[in-house]
Amino acid sequence: MKHRFMFETDEKNAVLTVLESGEVDPGVYLPLHEESYDLDAVKETMGAGLDEFMRLFRRKNFFPTRDLCAKFYKNLPEFISNADERKLVLEYDDAESFPKIEIPYEDDVELDMLLDEDGDTKEDEIKEIDDEDDTPRFTPEDTSEHEN
Repeated sequence: MKHRFMFETDEKNAVLTVLESGEVDPGVYLPLHEESYDLDAVKETMGAGLDEFMRLFRRKNFFPTRDLCAKFYKNLPEFISNADERKLVLEYDDAESFPKIEIPYEDDVELDMLLDEDGDTKEDEIKEIDDEDDTPRFTPEDTSEHEN
């Protein structure tokens, strides 16, 4: 699932607000959760390392993964230090947290060989399969489950 996180600073009240939104349709995001942090505490923990930042950022109702915290930790210092910027939007796809596995592609495998189960299908076999009438037949006296 794709997430969008909007960070907003309020210098007057020294508050950093995080609004989490989730993608419900392609390009359509629905607000999920909002959390506020003391801006001075966030600034202090930025220099203390990722683990301290995670301890501050994780809450009972907002618990970002380590990968997501690392993305926040990487992007927030420049945003917080720039007084002109009031909003920062970060996008995160859950698929980013999965390990990248490359599957080798083999060109020498023939598709026809994979599709053939028992060799060539003869035209007589195909006619034999298609010769029956598949129309369902029910009568009013029929008390089967199809009556309802």
